Amino acid sequence: MKRGLSNHYMDEKTIVEALKKGERVTLECKKAKSEIPSSVWATYSSFANTEGGLILLGVNEDPDEPDIAKRFTITGVNNVAKMKKDFWDTVNNASKINVNILKDSDVDSFELDGKTVLAIHIPRADYTMRPVFINNNMMRGTYMRNHEGDYHCSEDIIRMMLRDAFPDGNDRMFLENYTMDDIDIHTLEAYRNHFSSRYPEHVFNKLDHKEFLRQLGGYMLNRENGKEGLTMAGLLMFGKGLPIRERFDNLRLDYIDKSHLVGDQRYSDRLTYDGTWENNLYNFATFVLPRLTKELPRPFKMNGTERDDDTPQHKAVREALTNSIIHADMVIDGVLKVEKYDDRFVFTNPGLLKIPVEQIYSGYETRARNQRIQNMFRMIGFGENLGSGFPLILSAWNEKHWLEPELVEQKDLKQVKLVLHFRSENVVKDVVKDVVKQLTVRQQLILEMIRQDNTISARAMSESLSGKEKVTERTVQRDLGVLKKLGILSRIGGRFNGEWIINEP
Repeated sequence: MKRGLSNHYMDEKTIVEALKKGERVTLECKKAKSEIPSSVWATYSSFANTEGGLILLGVNEDPDEPDIAKRFTITGVNNVAKMKKDFWDTVNNASKINVNILKDSDVDSFELDGKTVLAIHIPRADYTMRPVFINNNMMRGTYMRNHEGDYHCSEDIIRMMLRDAFPDGNDRMFLENYTMDDIDIHTLEAYRNHFSSRYPEHVFNKLDHKEFLRQLGGYMLNRENGKEGLTMAGLLMFGKGLPIRERFDNLRLDYIDKSHLVGDQRYSDRLTYDGTWENNLYNFATFVLPRLTKELPRPFKMNGTERDDDTPQHKAVREALTNSIIHADMVIDGVLKVEKYDDRFVFTNPGLLKIPVEQIYSGYETRARNQRIQNMFRMIGFGENLGSGFPLILSAWNEKHWLEPELVEQKDLKQVKLVLHFRSENVVKDVVKDVVKQLTVRQQLILEMIRQDNTISARAMSESLSGKEKVTERTVQRDLGVLKKLGILSRIGGRFNGEWIINEP
């Protein structure tokens, strides 16, 4: 998958390369001659709250020009020294911008085609600084970025940013009127058995249930008013299903096994709320994990006198499942979902990434949204130390020469998806070559259109394919179904805001 660079270096070459790519999600060009356009500040906010980007003043863009080489015209700016000063004066004005995230090197001028261009690099703001907003108005002055440009953030996204900026995590929340009566004792006892088997001499083993939960952050005393009760972590981890659904009716837990399907079978196994289990996080994780890993190869290996079949791949799947839970935003509407297919696992959690994708791949240390739940899982062997979890997954998959894991942030859906393929690149190449030979000309044309635009709709494909003979949308849908069944094509997201993935290296 494509990932950006975390370190920024700006010179004439990088600017020229940015213009050649013309990626509007990280590039904004403005025909500014002698003053800073007022629209710059919305772009400052949107880049800071999204992936960062580059603003070029003195470059005119024709967005309707399909040829990127002809889309941009260097117009240049006058009196660049004054424009720089005006920019810095404004970005340091708290009544205009709530926080300045720039360094001196982020603003510089360059000569292109004999004209002066003012380049402003906006990094992605650290999650502790977001939201970045303008005009002293958080709700109306916070922007995000997509391929269409800058757009106002919704209130739920702004609240998500505010929760993420809180250093103590989300799951410390005190839940008034939720007590030990709302805890499923069978779940808590199962967890304690798990805990004591790992730490037989631990002092926590002698505590009663309430004090044990308090030590783990699942129960607390509100010192402001003297009330005591469960925290968000305690209820979600060990609670009875009904109180959880009453308090967090926005959240659903779902496991779907779509492997080994026969005929029109939709799934071979499913775990969702059906009244037969208390749908808390501990039960969900411990029910799902063995279902996921039962078919992973387990070579015979001894550790002293005991068999050790916890392979790097088993640890990686356990890490992926744990990560999807501890990084989920449990407050927004969404589904904590795990899917199993013949060739991949897919983990989806509500919420967006707190740090850029490339930093996650490199093992950059970050705080989980649900720090107490993270600690509860870590105490029973679920989850690695900070910063080592995702590199562990990458290493385990690389050891098997499987396709690199894909971490995808789906901003429109307010969710993050991790895909773990268990096929090697060489196998995929050979399979794709063999299968493509069997495709019709129309199906190959459909694949080529998706390569050009992975968000293209079936209706747009049918219109493009229709020549002397009309190709209906239904015919295209049928071809798409064939391509998905052959494993060549996958879909991430919904019908209107998703995207196609061609499964080839």
